[in-house]
Amino acid sequence: MAEIERPQIYLITPPEFTLETFPDRLAAVLDTHEVACLRLSLATQDEDRVARAADTLREIAHARDIAITIETHVGLVERLGLDGVHLTDGARNLRKTRKTLGAEAIVGAFCGTSRHDGMNAGEAGADYISFGPVGQSALGDGSHAARDLFAWWSEMIELPVVAEGALDEDAIRTLSPVTDFFAVGEEIWREENPAAALGRLIAVM
Repeated sequence: MAEIERPQIYLITPPEFTLETFPDRLAAVLDTHEVACLRLSLATQDEDRVARAADTLREIAHARDIAITIETHVGLVERLGLDGVHLTDGARNLRKTRKTLGAEAIVGAFCGTSRHDGMNAGEAGADYISFGPVGQSALGDGSHAARDLFAWWSEMIELPVVAEGALDEDAIRTLSPVTDFFAVGEEIWREENPAAALGRLIAVM
């Protein structure tokens, strides 16, 4: 029986960080572990801050041949030389976004716990579908994306699937056989040594 490929890491930035310290922490993680893609996910709506962060992180990512996407802000992708966008509202704006950014850009869609939304986003041209949260979380409406959803998707749909939200070692162990990517963010950034924290998660895959 062929060995199941280990899922790849889709690294998410913290929602809040300073350009004085975060780039070094990020570089340390990228130099320690193989990361497939980086997502800039800032909570701020300050365009200048987002642009400055994107410029800095793009250089760090591209120097290591890692693609960088930005959450939600379609209008900044081309202007800032980013590789694509992560949409948080499923298929809603996907066709329009694909038309705006063209065929080469990465366009991903977060679809919560809805198989139906995932299929719609796939049909609308998404490059990957992300489901979550996968762990128990009181955020949102409290629902979570179960292993069955990932198992069904991996078996029936060719489009890559991403597991994200409330990840811990148990969730990673459970989902590793049925997901293509783990989107890891605050789970590691809140630790003193994020590279070591990511290493612990990778070890249980």
